[in-house]
Amino acid sequence: MEISTAAHNLTDTNSANQENPGLNQDLPSLSLEETIEKILGSFGWSQFIQAILVAILGFFDAQQTFINIFADADPKWHCNFNTTCNPSSNICQLPKGAWSWDESSHKTIISEWGLECASSFITGLPASSFFVGNLIGGFSLATLGDFYFGRKNLLFLSCLIMCFASLITAFSMNIWMYSSLRLLSGFGRASITTCTLILLSERVGKKWRGQVGTMTFILFSLGLLCLPAVAYLNKGSSWKFLYLWTSIPAILYCIIAYFFVYESPRWLFTEGRDIEAKAILRKLASIEGNSLDSYLSSIHLGQEISKVNPYKLMKDLFKRRWALQRIIATMVFGFGIGLVFFGLLFGVRNLGFNIYLGVILNASMLIPTNLVTLFFIARWRRKGSLLALCVISGICSIICGVVGSGTEGIRIGFELASFFCAALAYNVMMIFVVELFPTSVRNSATTLVRQAVVFGSVFDPVLTSAGKRSKFLSFGTFGLTIFLCTFIVIILPETRGKNLCNTMDEQERMDHKIV
Repeated sequence: MEISTAAHNLTDTNSANQENPGLNQDLPSLSLEETIEKILGSFGWSQFIQAILVAILGFFDAQQTFINIFADADPKWHCNFNTTCNPSSNICQLPKGAWSWDESSHKTIISEWGLECASSFITGLPASSFFVGNLIGGFSLATLGDFYFGRKNLLFLSCLIMCFASLITAFSMNIWMYSSLRLLSGFGRASITTCTLILLSERVGKKWRGQVGTMTFILFSLGLLCLPAVAYLNKGSSWKFLYLWTSIPAILYCIIAYFFVYESPRWLFTEGRDIEAKAILRKLASIEGNSLDSYLSSIHLGQEISKVNPYKLMKDLFKRRWALQRIIATMVFGFGIGLVFFGLLFGVRNLGFNIYLGVILNASMLIPTNLVTLFFIARWRRKGSLLALCVISGICSIICGVVGSGTEGIRIGFELASFFCAALAYNVMMIFVVELFPTSVRNSATTLVRQAVVFGSVFDPVLTSAGKRSKFLSFGTFGLTIFLCTFIVIILPETRGKNLCNTMDEQERMDHKIV
């Protein structure tokens, strides 16, 4: 209804412009992107509220991504009286009556389903299934955000799939049902970060693009920071309640917020839906009056982007040498960051720290990383920042892996430093990827890079399991991987302060001008 009203007002304005051509006679000839930049260049309250509404989805995303840390944890146990058991015994070699769980047997899936002696493959299956679902969902949903569903519809559909699957997970009867539902939840989650970041970036001017894009990381951090608190409050209850407390609020929010969030006007223009795009631009505009009317009416001057076959665009992404080079380089880089970022979080349980405190300390590192990104992203050159951050992260992770026992304080210090740099590099990388590709394939390209990040995380359950025997097998591998993957960023162009392009041809022309 609001869009229809705005479109009607826009029609009246256009009629007035035809009767009074002097309204546009002093307006210079601008490209579509330049016109949008003039309309959205400053950051108004409407843009801020829209950014908050979208970024909140990152809060729920974080909780579903890392919920396995608590739901699948190995509970503590103790020896019963009048037995030959001792705390250093192998629990699998003791008779059932010789020991008991410290808390309720329903606390985690390990104690409820008697998996304390199961293989690392079985106990790690749910977490791995979630990330495998991410991979499947990413490749299945990658093009929908660019061609059919759009940013908004795909974002909310993905979030609802993730949360409904999580809700049903609370009723799992065994490890196989549980792992299958985690895979489905991961499938839905695949597009959330990508769509959130792109939707945020495409509804503001280039001056605010980096800062607004950082909002999704800030809400993601808050979601992760709150997860240990929710898990601690649920400490005496079943793991099933943890899924209920995190999924139900997310489902309610998605249903309500959907009706208040606007679609990306840039994407609407690529689909030829210019009336809807202009109506949304009017709502988001940071300028008013005749200037706004002039810019909106000037878009009629042949600036709209014609609709192109989606499969041709995907083919172009791999056929054009510059695009192929960028997608391969960013995917290699994303793999390294994904392995370290998720690996450090899952590996914190191997450092001898309280699991709640360990996750809180790491989650707390995300707050300053996001604030640093928010205030300094506009000043930082993307390539130099990524190189420096990843080299430091790699070195700290390697040191964490070689430091001996009895130095837990030093080890957690280097682990936190490595995680801080990896998280900051992840933020910069995602903004960098958005700036590297045009609107027509931006969602697909960003999703592919996200897939590389997720692919790296698939190996983390195995590495963290091996890390129980040797810290270097986990933390050393994390550090070497990100250190080696980082140098491929050298072949990518710098994007700081550059305009976002809408088509592959436009991107190519702009790159040639820069060269």
